[in-house]
This record gives sequence, structure tokens and C-alpha cells, in this order.
Amino acid sequence: MMAVERFGSSDGQRRRQVLARSASRLLLAGLVFSGLIACAESRSDRLAARKEAEAAAAAAAGGTPAGAATQPASSSAANAATKPVQAAPAATAQPAPAAQAAPTPAPNATPGNAAAQPAAPVQEARAPTSFDRAAFQKFLDGVREEAVGKGIKSAVVQQALANVEPVARVLERDRNQAEFKIDFATYRDRVITTANVERGRRLRDQHRELLGQVAQRYGVQPRFILAIWGIETRYGAVKADVPLFNSLATLAYDQRRSAFFRNELFAALQMLDRGYIDYGSMKGSWAGAMGQPQFMPSSYLAYAEDFDGDGKRDIWGNQGDVFASIANYLAKHSWSSAQTWGRDVKLPAGFQTKLPELAREGRSGCRAIDQMTRDLPLSEWARLGVRRGDGGELPRVNLSGALVQPDGPNGPSFLVYANYRSVLRYNCAHHYALTVSMLADRIEGS
Repeated sequence: MMAVERFGSSDGQRRRQVLARSASRLLLAGLVFSGLIACAESRSDRLAARKEAEAAAAAAAGGTPAGAATQPASSSAANAATKPVQAAPAATAQPAPAAQAAPTPAPNATPGNAAAQPAAPVQEARAPTSFDRAAFQKFLDGVREEAVGKGIKSAVVQQALANVEPVARVLERDRNQAEFKIDFATYRDRVITTANVERGRRLRDQHRELLGQVAQRYGVQPRFILAIWGIETRYGAVKADVPLFNSLATLAYDQRRSAFFRNELFAALQMLDRGYIDYGSMKGSWAGAMGQPQFMPSSYLAYAEDFDGDGKRDIWGNQGDVFASIANYLAKHSWSSAQTWGRDVKLPAGFQTKLPELAREGRSGCRAIDQMTRDLPLSEWARLGVRRGDGGELPRVNLSGALVQPDGPNGPSFLVYANYRSVLRYNCAHHYALTVSMLADRIEGS
């Protein structure tokens, strides 16, 4: 009997060990899947757009590329990780109308999220399913003429635009951005996962010396550089591969934001003309954003950095250039290394009625900034009854902040400082800027 009990006990122990190992494998698989699912969705969208561009070019040349899509690609989930945009109006001094239009783009180009700032449409139910090719070619003729007039070499213009065809998939993505339909918590939780935080910390440790050098030169804390890098391209893991000139020409031809993307098309031609990148490498997102920091072409010309002095501003493969370019963009938009971004807060009962008195005056060129209240000293916010998210008193420091409510009066509230506006200049959307800020805090360990 005793022998049987010993055997049964040992057998049960082995079974428990097997079950434990199986559970561990399942948990690990789940974490890997959750960390990669957004990347998979992003790759699916980019692949569909790239295949359609190749098919269009081949059709113009009278052939069909191997593997080209023979039918229009079906719509898929928007890339919430690399194209973060706000889903709902933020705290405003006046109540927003029930039917809120999409954010208006800033006049200056943002790094890589032109998709995050669509102009307010008048009638934008759906993207066109076909193009007047004669009208499109006439449009391209005008682009060619204007580009040469701007001093871009004729040979470069002809090479870049010779096989450009409009891509309907690009306009589908432009019209159907799912990020506008989700609340802040959903958006945040898709991005700030345990896997993303842990990877950010590992990369912080791996690149500690390089990040320290970048931080010293530009005055931007490493955690914010890492957070932007992580959100834009999953720390460089997502490779945008849609032919750039097809995307930009399609969006420039479309009337919705033609002026913005026409400018980006000329900036891309200037990049090629100056030898910053070869024609074959001119790949990007469906909206024309490039490299690990997802810069638009005009932002590349203005803010991309050659950190190691090798004569190239390589935001695709040079880690120093990637970090320095992100930091330079923030620094050129008034970043202060002496400050953080802000904090979550609790508002006193009935506070929403005071918002009209706190209206921000004027226009900044970024709708998300205009939606914020005006800046008040923290001491004044404290006098009005605002408290930290945990209920404690606000810090007694000489700082001013503005109130942000990304989901309106029924959602979370934040007091944000001047650095937060610098992040909004990178991408004019509260969901994006708040998620960058909170991911930076998590990477730091707070």
C-alpha cells in the first residue's frame, strides 16, 4: 500500500510539472502574439498597397508582375501602433458639436503621421474606386513641369514619375482610419503592452551609451526618444515598403489634402535629387512616411540628422541617426530637458462648467493644441480644486499646464506641460501624444 501511494504521488507530481510547462508555453505564445498582432495588421495593409501599386505600374507597361493582386485587396485593421491619431475631441473650452470633424492638418509637415491629421471633409463618405487616368497624367505633367522649375534635375523627375499610377488602396486607408473610432484607453492599451515596455527597457540598456550622447547633444531624455521610436515602427521592427511616389502622387492628386501632399511630393523629389537616398529605396507607409522615425519627406529635409558624421542622414538603418533625428525634431519644437510631459489628474465636481472660461485663444496650426485649455500655473489649478490622479495635491513647483481630456468630459483628465506640445508637433493627436508620454514613463520605470 505504501509503495502504491509513493508511486501515485510521484506520478501526480510529474503530471503537474507537465501541465505547468504547457501553461508556460501557452502564456509565452500569447505574449508574443499580442506583441506582434499590430505589426501583422500593419504589414498586411502595406503589402496590399504595395501589390496594388505594382499591379498598376505593370498595367501601364502592358504586363502583370508576379504575385500581383488580381482583385482589390480587402480592408484590414488600421495600424494603431504606427499611425496613432486621436479618436475623440479633447478637453475644450467650449462643448464640441455632436458631429465632430476630423482634425485639420498643421501647415508645417509632421514627421510621419500625415494620416493622423486629415483636413475636415465636407463630403467624404468613401474613396473613389476608379481614376480618370487622362486627368491623372495631366496632373503628373504639371508636377513634372513645376519640379523642374524648382531646380530638380529633369532626369530625376522622369525616373521618379515615369511609372507612377494612382493607388485606390491608399485613398481607402486615408478615408477609413479606425483610430478615429476608438477611445483613448483602447488605443493606449493596444500600444503600451508588457511586451512593448519590456522591449523598450532592453533597448534602453542596449543603447544606453548612444542614447546618452544624443541626450547630451539635443537635450531630450532617452525615454521619450525610445517611446516615439517604439510607437512609430515598433522600435524599428516594422518596415514600410509601399512605393513612395505612388502614394504621394495619389494623395496629391486627390482633392482632400492635395496642397499638403503636393508639397511632400516635391520634398521627396528633392531628396532624390540631392542624393540622400536612391530611387529603389524610396519606400514608405501608405501616407508617405519614411524610416524608423516615420518622417514625411519635408520633415526629413528639415530635421533628419547625420549623428555619426558619415555624410548620410540614414533614418532607415543607422541607429544614431534615428535617435538624433527624433531628438532634433523635439528640440527644434521647444523641448526642455528640465521638464517632463505632465500627469493624470482628478477634477472637482462641476468643473466642466468652468471650461468656457479657460478657452485657449488664437490658432496654433495644430487642432489638438487648440482644443486644450490655456496654460495656468499649477498653483492656480490647485486653487480650482484639481488634484493628482491619486487624490494628492499637485506639485508645488513653478510650472504651468493645460487641461486635456482626450475622450471629452466623461473620460480621463490630464494636466500637460510645454513638452507635451512638442510631442503634438510630432503628431497632432492627443491619443498619440499621451501614449508616447505614458510609454516613456513606463520605460523609465515609473
